[in-house]
Amino acid sequence: MEKIKKIPKEDGLDHSLSMLREGYMFIPNRCQSFQSNIFETRLLGKKAICMTGNEAAEVFYDTDKFARKDAAPNRLIQTLFGKNGVQGLDGEKHKHRKEMFMSQMSPYELNKLKVIAEKQWQNALDKWGNMKKVILFDEVKEILCKSACQWVGISVQDEEMTNLTKDLAAMFESPAKIGPTHWRGRKARNQVETNMSELISNIRDGKLKISENTLLHQFTWHKDLNGELLNTETVAVEVINILRPIVAISIYINFLAVALHHYPHERDKLVKNDEDYYWMFVQEVRRFYPFFPMVAALVKNDFIWNGYLFKKGTLTLLDLYGTNHDPKIWDQPDEFNPNRFAQWEENRFNFIPQGGGDYLLGHRCAGEWVTIEIMKISLNFLVNHMEYDIQDQDLSYSMVNIPSIPHSKIILSNVQSK
Repeated sequence: MEKIKKIPKEDGLDHSLSMLREGYMFIPNRCQSFQSNIFETRLLGKKAICMTGNEAAEVFYDTDKFARKDAAPNRLIQTLFGKNGVQGLDGEKHKHRKEMFMSQMSPYELNKLKVIAEKQWQNALDKWGNMKKVILFDEVKEILCKSACQWVGISVQDEEMTNLTKDLAAMFESPAKIGPTHWRGRKARNQVETNMSELISNIRDGKLKISENTLLHQFTWHKDLNGELLNTETVAVEVINILRPIVAISIYINFLAVALHHYPHERDKLVKNDEDYYWMFVQEVRRFYPFFPMVAALVKNDFIWNGYLFKKGTLTLLDLYGTNHDPKIWDQPDEFNPNRFAQWEENRFNFIPQGGGDYLLGHRCAGEWVTIEIMKISLNFLVNHMEYDIQDQDLSYSMVNIPSIPHSKIILSNVQSK
């Protein structure tokens, strides 16, 4: 019988406030203090196990050992995920629902989105030439919202697009906040879900005709394992689970601009339009800068890993940011170096900015390919299609605020097309 080791344990009754105060560094700080890739703490009054690293990711994404149902705290469900979404499903239900998402990630659909996004970038660039200053974060959110709606097959009037963009952004900007910002996120989700449910009902009732070759059509008429249509509220949640993450790519695009500014020698390499180097640069931005700090699951049944006992029902958190900065995985992880990806060997668990494991059978983000392609398009525009100035401003970013974005939101001036 394997000898049970004691998991390093943090003293104290509850450390939820510490998590809010430390943000992305909550798990890395304690792993360093304990000199361990695992420790036990208490969050929201409950025992929680926190893990980091390649081996931890591999066990965390073992669907025989961990479940997602009821793992996410209510504040995330009410803002980020929505009720009954794919993120909270397990087993065959999850696989069947995930297939609905993965069917939209074909080369044809991805290319269609790329064409749409390039057009929206060009439209925005034409507009920016007449503006004294451009707040990149806000402008890019609208570019991506327009792109996502067109790709999904949702028609949104210009006067409504600004509000939809703000509502979708509020969903990913509010989960870790307290007070008015958090409640703004809840209100935004309720509003968009209501509007989306009405849209889906109108399609099913024949009041609104849409093309069969759209994601909206596929989701509206998707049937569950019992051969029954999903209820309109669940369809609305899953459509939002396409729209919201695409708008959230704006965070990464802001960090693209930061990286270009802080590492100007990289721009010279990118001007050559080397497809491989574009990919490496995008991957390094995703690895280096903060995006989503951690993911949660519940232990399915008692098991032992590396001598540590995991009890059924225990909340377990996997450190995404820390794993992407783990010196056991990455050479000089706190240096920005796209070339590290030239010799990189992926194993599904060593690079996890949007989760790890298998796309279909596991809980890795289905939209990861979308993220990479949108970032490559955006990088090409920033490097090869426009000129701009970045005047003195606060380009620093917080490791406490989640999500983190440069404080100035990147103010561009003298924007011109090349």
